[in-house]
Amino acid sequence: MQIVLYEPEIPPNTGNVARLCAATGVTLNLIEPLGFKLEDRYLKRAGLDYWPNVHLKVWPNWQTFLQGSGAGDTAGRLVFTSAKGSETSAMVHHFAFEPDDFLVFGPETRGLPQDILDFSPHRVRIPMLAGRVRSINLSTSAGIVLYAALARAGLMESWA
Repeated sequence: MQIVLYEPEIPPNTGNVARLCAATGVTLNLIEPLGFKLEDRYLKRAGLDYWPNVHLKVWPNWQTFLQGSGAGDTAGRLVFTSAKGSETSAMVHHFAFEPDDFLVFGPETRGLPQDILDFSPHRVRIPMLAGRVRSINLSTSAGIVLYAALARAGLMESWA
Protein backbone atom coordinates (compact mmCIF):
# COMPACT_ATOMS: atom_id res chain seq x y z
CA MET A 1 0.00 0.00 0.00
CA GLN A 2 1.21 3.51 -0.80
CA ILE A 3 0.04 7.08 -0.26
CA VAL A 4 0.07 9.55 -3.14
CA LEU A 5 -0.25 13.29 -2.54
CA TYR A 6 -1.11 15.00 -5.81
CA GLU A 7 0.28 18.55 -5.84
CA PRO A 8 0.18 19.08 -2.05
CA GLU A 9 0.17 22.73 -1.00
CA ILE A 10 0.65 22.98 2.77
CA PRO A 11 3.98 21.85 4.27
CA PRO A 12 2.74 20.79 7.74
CA ASN A 13 0.09 18.54 6.18
CA THR A 14 2.69 16.76 4.07
CA GLY A 15 5.01 16.52 7.09
CA ASN A 16 2.23 14.91 9.12
CA VAL A 17 1.50 12.44 6.31
CA ALA A 18 5.23 11.64 6.16
CA ARG A 19 5.18 10.81 9.88
CA LEU A 20 2.13 8.60 9.25
CA CYS A 21 4.05 6.80 6.51
CA ALA A 22 7.06 6.33 8.80
CA ALA A 23 4.79 4.80 11.46
CA THR A 24 3.19 2.35 9.02
CA GLY A 25 6.03 1.56 6.61
CA VAL A 26 3.99 2.93 3.71
CA THR A 27 5.71 4.66 0.79
CA LEU A 28 4.89 8.36 0.32
CA ASN A 29 4.66 9.57 -3.29
CA LEU A 30 4.61 13.32 -3.91
CA ILE A 31 3.47 14.56 -7.32
CA GLU A 32 4.86 17.94 -8.33
CA PRO A 33 4.41 20.82 -8.45
CA LEU A 34 4.52 21.10 -4.68
CA GLY A 35 3.32 24.21 -2.86
CA PHE A 36 6.61 24.29 -0.92
CA LYS A 37 10.23 23.15 -1.09
CA LEU A 38 11.22 19.84 0.47
CA GLU A 39 13.68 21.80 2.61
CA ASP A 40 10.81 23.83 4.13
CA ARG A 41 11.24 24.11 7.90
CA TYR A 42 7.51 23.60 8.53
CA LEU A 43 7.55 20.40 6.51
CA LYS A 44 10.58 19.13 8.43
CA ARG A 45 9.12 20.21 11.77
CA ALA A 46 5.83 18.36 11.18
CA GLY A 47 7.75 15.22 10.21
CA LEU A 48 10.02 15.62 13.24
CA ASP A 49 13.04 13.32 13.23
CA TYR A 50 11.15 10.56 11.41
CA TRP A 51 12.24 11.59 7.91
CA PRO A 52 14.98 8.91 7.74
CA ASN A 53 12.19 6.32 8.19
CA VAL A 54 10.07 7.67 5.32
CA HIS A 55 10.33 5.93 1.95
CA LEU A 56 9.78 9.06 -0.15
CA LYS A 57 9.40 9.26 -3.92
CA VAL A 58 8.98 12.61 -5.66
CA TRP A 59 7.60 12.64 -9.20
CA PRO A 60 7.74 15.64 -11.58
CA ASN A 61 4.16 15.05 -12.82
CA TRP A 62 1.25 12.60 -12.92
CA GLN A 63 2.33 10.84 -16.13
CA THR A 64 5.84 10.18 -14.83
CA PHE A 65 4.33 8.81 -11.62
CA LEU A 66 2.06 6.43 -13.55
CA GLN A 67 4.89 5.24 -15.80
CA GLY A 68 7.48 4.90 -13.03
CA SER A 69 5.32 3.38 -10.31
CA GLY A 70 3.09 1.12 -12.41
CA ALA A 71 0.11 2.42 -10.41
CA GLY A 72 -3.21 1.64 -12.02
CA ASP A 73 -1.48 -0.86 -14.27
CA THR A 74 0.85 -3.53 -12.92
CA ALA A 75 1.69 -2.36 -9.40
CA GLY A 76 -1.72 -1.71 -7.86
CA ARG A 77 -5.06 0.03 -8.12
CA LEU A 78 -5.49 3.76 -7.88
CA VAL A 79 -7.99 4.53 -5.12
CA PHE A 80 -9.05 8.18 -5.11
CA THR A 81 -10.42 10.13 -2.18
CA SER A 82 -12.76 13.06 -2.51
CA ALA A 83 -14.64 15.28 -0.10
CA LYS A 84 -17.11 15.88 -2.90
CA GLY A 85 -18.23 12.28 -2.86
CA SER A 86 -20.59 10.84 -5.40
CA GLU A 87 -22.91 7.93 -5.89
CA THR A 88 -19.91 5.95 -7.18
CA SER A 89 -17.84 6.66 -4.04
CA ALA A 90 -17.81 3.98 -1.35
CA MET A 91 -17.70 4.88 2.31
CA VAL A 92 -14.12 4.29 3.41
CA HIS A 93 -15.10 1.69 6.02
CA HIS A 94 -17.00 -0.39 3.41
CA PHE A 95 -14.46 -0.32 0.55
CA ALA A 96 -12.62 -3.57 -0.27
CA PHE A 97 -9.04 -2.32 -0.15
CA GLU A 98 -6.23 -4.49 -1.50
CA PRO A 99 -2.62 -4.68 -0.22
CA ASP A 100 -1.12 -3.03 -3.32
CA ASP A 101 -3.52 -0.06 -3.53
CA PHE A 102 -2.25 3.47 -4.12
CA LEU A 103 -4.32 5.86 -1.96
CA VAL A 104 -4.48 9.17 -3.84
CA PHE A 105 -5.25 12.50 -2.16
CA GLY A 106 -5.66 15.85 -3.91
CA PRO A 107 -4.44 19.35 -3.12
CA GLU A 108 -5.89 20.92 0.00
CA THR A 109 -7.62 23.87 -1.65
CA ARG A 110 -9.07 22.26 -4.76
CA GLY A 111 -9.06 18.47 -4.51
CA LEU A 112 -8.36 16.08 -7.35
CA PRO A 113 -9.18 17.37 -10.84
CA GLN A 114 -11.60 15.41 -13.00
CA ASP A 115 -8.91 14.40 -15.53
CA ILE A 116 -7.02 12.64 -12.71
CA LEU A 117 -10.19 11.06 -11.28
CA ASP A 118 -10.87 9.61 -14.73
CA PHE A 119 -7.89 7.26 -14.35
CA SER A 120 -9.76 4.90 -12.01
CA PRO A 121 -13.30 4.01 -10.98
CA HIS A 122 -12.18 3.30 -7.39
CA ARG A 123 -13.31 6.10 -5.08
CA VAL A 124 -13.74 6.39 -1.34
CA ARG A 125 -15.05 9.10 0.92
CA ILE A 126 -15.04 9.70 4.64
CA PRO A 127 -18.53 10.06 6.08
CA MET A 128 -19.29 13.40 7.78
CA LEU A 129 -22.36 14.97 9.30
CA ALA A 130 -24.12 17.07 6.65
CA GLY A 131 -23.74 20.84 6.68
CA ARG A 132 -20.97 21.10 9.27
CA VAL A 133 -17.70 21.29 7.28
CA ARG A 134 -16.71 21.09 3.61
CA SER A 135 -13.87 18.66 4.18
CA ILE A 136 -11.49 17.13 6.68
CA ASN A 137 -7.83 18.22 6.86
CA LEU A 138 -5.57 16.36 4.41
CA SER A 139 -3.32 14.74 7.00
CA THR A 140 -6.31 13.68 9.11
CA SER A 141 -7.99 12.24 6.02
CA ALA A 142 -4.84 10.36 5.06
CA GLY A 143 -4.70 8.81 8.54
CA ILE A 144 -8.36 7.78 8.49
CA VAL A 145 -8.15 6.27 5.01
CA LEU A 146 -4.77 4.60 5.49
CA TYR A 147 -5.67 2.84 8.73
CA ALA A 148 -9.04 1.74 7.33
CA ALA A 149 -7.25 0.44 4.22
CA LEU A 150 -4.58 -1.41 6.17
CA ALA A 151 -7.20 -3.03 8.41
CA ARG A 152 -9.55 -3.96 5.54
CA ALA A 153 -6.64 -5.42 3.54
CA GLY A 154 -5.50 -7.48 6.55
CA LEU A 155 -2.12 -5.78 6.72
CA MET A 156 -2.10 -4.96 10.45
CA GLU A 157 -2.49 -8.47 11.83
CA SER A 158 1.14 -8.78 12.98
CA TRP A 159 1.50 -5.25 14.37
CA ALA A 160 2.09 -4.60 18.05
